[in-house]
Amino acid sequence: MRRRKILEGAVEATLFAAALLSVVTVVFITAFLFQRGSPLFEKVPVLEFLFSSRWEPTAENPGYGILSFILGSFLVTGLALLIAVPAGLAVGIYLAELSDGRSARFIRSAVELLAGIPSVVYGLFGIAVISAVSRTLFGGSGYGALSAAMILAIMTLPTIISVTEVSLRAIPRELKEGSLALGATHWQTITRVLVPAARSGILAGVILGMGRAIGETMAVLMVGGNAPIMPSGLNGMVRTLTMNIITDMSYATGDHLTSLFATGMVLFAFILVLNLVVQLALKKSISDLEGKSGE
Repeated sequence: MRRRKILEGAVEATLFAAALLSVVTVVFITAFLFQRGSPLFEKVPVLEFLFSSRWEPTAENPGYGILSFILGSFLVTGLALLIAVPAGLAVGIYLAELSDGRSARFIRSAVELLAGIPSVVYGLFGIAVISAVSRTLFGGSGYGALSAAMILAIMTLPTIISVTEVSLRAIPRELKEGSLALGATHWQTITRVLVPAARSGILAGVILGMGRAIGETMAVLMVGGNAPIMPSGLNGMVRTLTMNIITDMSYATGDHLTSLFATGMVLFAFILVLNLVVQLALKKSISDLEGKSGE
């Protein structure tokens, strides 16, 4: 008994140390980012940095405005979600409620494979296929917000599909059985009972997908055009926050380098807000399911 207690204590201490290491890592990354980026605001007002679109860090009179990059990030992410959310919901509903065992296993394997493909491969696919299709259908160079959004939509599909399926399967079985017993069809049960009951979890999946999209760099860099200008439409070239950081980091020095860390601070703030929203949505989903189970 004594030996087992010692072993259990050692395992518990190891797991606690691993959890603490994760927390310490996040704290150090946050402190490093803000320590390197915040000095910029001693020379450039925060409002000018956030709401100016003049990005000329190497000019004689430099400008450090990232508004065009913020708008580009949200434009590309918003378009990607418009494409990915309906498709992801449809596949998640099919896997949870409509598929048989064999087709479900095949689709899940494909979704897992989709999640494991490197982003640079997505970028190559975007250059070879999506930009060519966009150029044929809509004209222009084919490199712009629409092409970047289509790539991001494909990349966020696994997250939305997986969370949607898990959320639907977590709903108490009594809800579905009660709806069917009252005479509702299977489709009516899905659309009017199951999906509304799982909406908080599904919303969390959509927000997680949004976090993946807004933080993506390589694939978007390869098909987005990477022009430091205000977005001018679906076919217009665009530069996102992540694209700006990776593009300028190789040669930036002084205030220019500091401004890139400040850009990272803004991106970090966006991701932090999204994660907080996900946590709130998941808590609400759990409480809703517990309430329905109690009823």
